[in-house]
Amino acid sequence: MLRKMKWVSVTLTILLTFLLVAGCGFPLTKELIVNRYADALLTKNNELQFRFRINNEILDRHELYKVKVTIHDDKLASAIGRREMIYGEDQVLNGEYLEALESGEKYIFMEPIPLQEDLHIHEIEQMIEQNNAVSIEIFNDQEVFGRMYLTNFSSEL
Repeated sequence: MLRKMKWVSVTLTILLTFLLVAGCGFPLTKELIVNRYADALLTKNNELQFRFRINNEILDRHELYKVKVTIHDDKLASAIGRREMIYGEDQVLNGEYLEALESGEKYIFMEPIPLQEDLHIHEIEQMIEQNNAVSIEIFNDQEVFGRMYLTNFSSEL
């Protein structure tokens, strides 16, 4: 009897471990920047556009925030012509902040940036997907709420 209980215990432990690793049957942790919907898009006009989703529910105690995209790769920064861009800088609420008053997730499509230097599609893809070339940061004047590297790339070409 003791041997059978031990076998059941081991089996349940293995099953629970598998479920935790696979994420099946348990609620997923909420991400501030929803990684599967964050990417850099190379448009057919040779422009780079950064797109991502922000989970406003995680920002529930903060009404205002900024989104900063930083280019860490020197070659990509040279092709874009700048190291960082702050979303909402010119468009919203006093020219500096975005609002997190709505619930759910908010899609952000930054204005496409024309590349000043030609880069091969596969080179851009490798920079972004493998070399941590681009990061996204959500912050306000008091704190940084989240930071992640952009690891998805797509192209219209």
